[in-house]
Amino acid sequence: MIIKYIPAHQIDKPSWDKCIRSAVNGNIYAYSWYLDLMCDSWDALVADDYNAVFPLTFRQKAGITYLYQPFFTQQLGIFSINHLTPESVEQFLQAIPAKFRFAEINLNTFNKADEVRWKIKKSINHELDLIEPYEQIKRGYSENTRRNIARAAKNGITISTNVKPEEIITLFRNNKGRNISQLGEYDYRRLLRLIYQCLHDHKAICYGAYTSNNTFCAGAVFVFSHRKAVFLFSAVSEEARTSGAMSFLIDRFIQDSSGNHLTLDFEGSNDANLARFYRSFGAKVITYPSLRFNRLPLHLSMLMKIIKMLRKISLKK
Repeated sequence: MIIKYIPAHQIDKPSWDKCIRSAVNGNIYAYSWYLDLMCDSWDALVADDYNAVFPLTFRQKAGITYLYQPFFTQQLGIFSINHLTPESVEQFLQAIPAKFRFAEINLNTFNKADEVRWKIKKSINHELDLIEPYEQIKRGYSENTRRNIARAAKNGITISTNVKPEEIITLFRNNKGRNISQLGEYDYRRLLRLIYQCLHDHKAICYGAYTSNNTFCAGAVFVFSHRKAVFLFSAVSEEARTSGAMSFLIDRFIQDSSGNHLTLDFEGSNDANLARFYRSFGAKVITYPSLRFNRLPLHLSMLMKIIKMLRKISLKK
């Protein structure tokens, strides 16, 4: 396999998207239009005339070029039309150009990287197969989730699919988003553009939950690709946390989507509480590798550790 490094301006995007569309492990995050919307910059590794590709999403800071994981792109890595072997994954990883001095990126579930050679951490995802009838899927719910759904119905929660993306993002920013300083104004604008692009292309749907007083209290964005519905973004108010509104919303999506050759991809989570919530719908645990490498000189490595430590301290304040 001959792997070529291709800078952004030389990437053949129709051929790239054809590969992602046909790949055995394709996902929505890897399409060129998605990467263009969500990344600062991206180059690529390409093999066999775009039969296998690897997006290199990068930034530059203080003269250092490094690979990073863009927001709202849970899994990237190597995508291939043909079966991916550990040997082919290793070839791609070895082909990452030396100019990328540091990396913290997520590969995808089908990328079996050498855990001896590379610093790999297993990250957690949850998926629920929706091919069965709704009543059969519901039997896999936990008792607590059943209670939350019943409580929401008793409280008069209603569901709509006419909610605007701006409403969901604003609800998030006014609640959980207040404690997430990593997401800035530009990131939210990017997210909004992404959702509208997906809606325009019939690749997304927005669900909203409303109280008995018709107050918007919870929302979620689902995006569709490769027979998956990805739970891309969600928001809840304080009231929704006690009313069971999000459980009610997800249950409605499952009702609407059950009986189809579709998988609900919850997009996480390494957070124990969120993982418990996703499992409560009967979702199964799926892992994917997170890759880190450091090619920096010792003094720069130490500087980056200090910067990361200071950033963590500031986030706790």
